[in-house]
Amino acid sequence: MTKKVQPNVPLVSHIFTADPSAHVYEGKIYIYPSHDLDHNGPTNDNGDQYAMEDYHVLSIDNFDSPVVDHGEVLHVKDIPWAKQQLWAPDAAFKNNTYYLYFPARDKDDIFRIGVATSSSPAGPFTPQESYIPGSFSIDPAVLVDEDNKAYIYFGGLWGGQLEKWQTGEFLPDAEGPDLNAPALGPRVAELSDDMLTFKETPKEISIVDEEGNPILAGDEERRFFEGPWVHKYNDYYYLSYSTGTTHLIAYAISKNPMGPFVHKGTILTPVSGWTTHHSIVEFEGKWYLFYHDCEISDGVNHKRNVKYTEIQYNEDGTIQTIDPYKK
Repeated sequence: MTKKVQPNVPLVSHIFTADPSAHVYEGKIYIYPSHDLDHNGPTNDNGDQYAMEDYHVLSIDNFDSPVVDHGEVLHVKDIPWAKQQLWAPDAAFKNNTYYLYFPARDKDDIFRIGVATSSSPAGPFTPQESYIPGSFSIDPAVLVDEDNKAYIYFGGLWGGQLEKWQTGEFLPDAEGPDLNAPALGPRVAELSDDMLTFKETPKEISIVDEEGNPILAGDEERRFFEGPWVHKYNDYYYLSYSTGTTHLIAYAISKNPMGPFVHKGTILTPVSGWTTHHSIVEFEGKWYLFYHDCEISDGVNHKRNVKYTEIQYNEDGTIQTIDPYKK
């Protein structure tokens, strides 16, 4: 337990945390981060520096409360199909059950998405015997809509292997599209009623500009790289994501949870460290962005810490850009 949380200040410092997925359950905010390890392994575009092995769950009663670390809720050694690298997770609630969605490399070093379940938002979580059939890549995020339909969004370039799946099968030597071709989009699928399988083959989401033209692969200020997240505000679906190389959190909107989504702008300017990854949640009538940087490690990419800040919408529904270091 730590002192009460402050905006733009690490939520916890006793462990390294990243990729926070925040949800309101049972009147509290629960945060599902990845758990960075302090190690001396290689750093590369394949993401070998991100060697996470387990998940912790954090919670706060409100923003005047201390953070509770509920401890380890799932470890890679307890997941029958998984070999390594428990990267960014998300959680969802349906069927009176809490579901934890997570990526990991299978025994063939291919990223898949698994599911674990619990009767409590704080875990511990019990994994399914195998990954979701037909799943691939990283960064799952789940939206349970007002009609109780659930959608899973996922995908990440480079170490996230999304380029390898352009034909529908894994091609280890596949590269991304030409810089003047449409960028690869995240994938979306409706989940089955039991939340354990895809109801359909995942579809690629189209992200377009205001004129309806696809965002191109070379447009690194706006193109999708990883970390999709979808929330609803005033009947619009907001798809937000990391641009990767330019280190922005960008967003696009749609009236349809499967898109196409129209790019609207930037939510968060770059943080310290190579990655940026976030979630957006409403709590007690205000909206909050949870994100990470590398403050407590002075910029070491694989030793990150979760933070939060309030977000503001303009009257037209656009989101005001946040500078995480502006005093």
